[in-house]
Amino acid sequence: MAARPRSVVLLRASIQCHTFHRWAAPRPNLGHYAKPVTRPSISLSRRHYSIDRKPEPATKSRGGSKVFRSADEAIADLEDGQVILSAGFGLCGVAETLIQAIHRKGLKNLTAVSNNAGSGSHGLALLTQDGRLDRIILSYLGSNKSLEKQYLTGKIAVELCPQGTLAERLRAAGAGIPAFYTATGGKTFIETGEIPSRFTPEAVLEKGKPRETRIFNGKAYVMEHALPGDVAILRAWKVDEAGNCVFKYTTKTYAGLMAKAARVAIVEAEHIVPIGSIDPDSVDLPGIFIDRIVPATAPKKAEIVKLAQPESSAKSDVMDSRNRIAKRAAKELKDGFYVNLGVGIPTLAASYVPEGTQVWLQSENGILGMGPYPQSEEEADPDLVNAGKETVTLLPGAATFDSAESFGMIRGGHVDVSILGAFQVSATGDLANYMIPGKVFKGMGGAMDLVSNPDQTKIVVATEHVDKNGRSKIVQDCKLPLTGKGVVSTIITDLAVFQVDRVKGGLTLTEVAEGVNVETVKAKTNAEFAVAKNLGTF
Repeated sequence: MAARPRSVVLLRASIQCHTFHRWAAPRPNLGHYAKPVTRPSISLSRRHYSIDRKPEPATKSRGGSKVFRSADEAIADLEDGQVILSAGFGLCGVAETLIQAIHRKGLKNLTAVSNNAGSGSHGLALLTQDGRLDRIILSYLGSNKSLEKQYLTGKIAVELCPQGTLAERLRAAGAGIPAFYTATGGKTFIETGEIPSRFTPEAVLEKGKPRETRIFNGKAYVMEHALPGDVAILRAWKVDEAGNCVFKYTTKTYAGLMAKAARVAIVEAEHIVPIGSIDPDSVDLPGIFIDRIVPATAPKKAEIVKLAQPESSAKSDVMDSRNRIAKRAAKELKDGFYVNLGVGIPTLAASYVPEGTQVWLQSENGILGMGPYPQSEEEADPDLVNAGKETVTLLPGAATFDSAESFGMIRGGHVDVSILGAFQVSATGDLANYMIPGKVFKGMGGAMDLVSNPDQTKIVVATEHVDKNGRSKIVQDCKLPLTGKGVVSTIITDLAVFQVDRVKGGLTLTEVAEGVNVETVKAKTNAEFAVAKNLGTF
């Protein structure tokens, strides 16, 4: 597949650098999009998703327009078996126009790299539902039922990759870095390679890959390889004819990272504007990383339109177990804290932050200063969603950014508290919350990253004390695959609050719910624990 010739803007800049305003090329006639040009073919043979073998050198020619009339023309030279980097988070920022064109072309045996795999007939679900993908590398299967079924029957290989690691592998590929070390996934199935990539109920057809480990400053890290691709497909709000891109809100997640990591990057633009129309300070992705531009014709769709509840029904006088947990969890959020709340019960904690307390909510898909759900469908924006793919709003002072920036905040310990749910949590602070073998297999999403620096970010588990079968989620030792080992500091359930000694191991019961006694907690807890002298209630 040949790279689309690029604009002459850079050549003109080199000979006219004494007049700043003339760095851009003359404005092309917007009434005429570029037509396919006959040119020497540049082979884009399948590029492996890791660097187990050296990829063929990518050769790009310059000159000509980047703008194509349609997505079909822009993807005409894509081939079966290539690696497609598909930007977006849920359905937010997904290159729907380009995915539909790839589907129409009938490409097959593709490897896709994405955060998740679409929903219904949208996003990559369009390609998975009729078996166009041979392999997919992602952090979360989401609500793609056809993909889950294909994976469980061996028809597709699925490589689960923690969300932040996925972003960093892409960033590394675009920056020419072959590999790096991270704490994310250490002492879990990610490190040991125990999650099979392809299997059937009868046998494992392709094993996972164990990671190399190394100790830095007394702490273990796993090595991850860069993740390059043949073609990146992304969607932008505004793109000029030089390829400079502007992304709205949470559409930033993987867009720039994937464009940089691919040999050829194709962007579908909601607005294609002349060169010079975008203020340089407003450019999110410079045009050097974009090879082809097409008009975005597929409409945007919010995966989950979530609206704010009327104040009269937002909080009930009779508090159920989930809201009791959330209310107690909110006490962990102090004024000025930067906080990440997981989906489900943890998200409810934001409703109970005391008035006058300023808490900055961080969402791992690229929000700092996340606000409440929108009041109406008119206010809901499909370009602005939380980590659960629900529509949200922003508070004054908020910022949005890509996934590499977001997980740098998380792994770097800049987030004060992270509250997550759990399937199991042990007496030593081990956490299992992403897989129940044979029953639940959705993926870890960003959870492994969120617990990767427990010395700097306090990890709080907020969960019901027992599962739907009455079995304790608080156990002496986790039997389920771990999200993180020795990471949890505080456990909050509908019955009790435990503090965890992460160094020596062991639980201390510090609070019980109103109307609950210690004997009840002991009867429903499958782990040994001490009882604090000054036992409190909540």
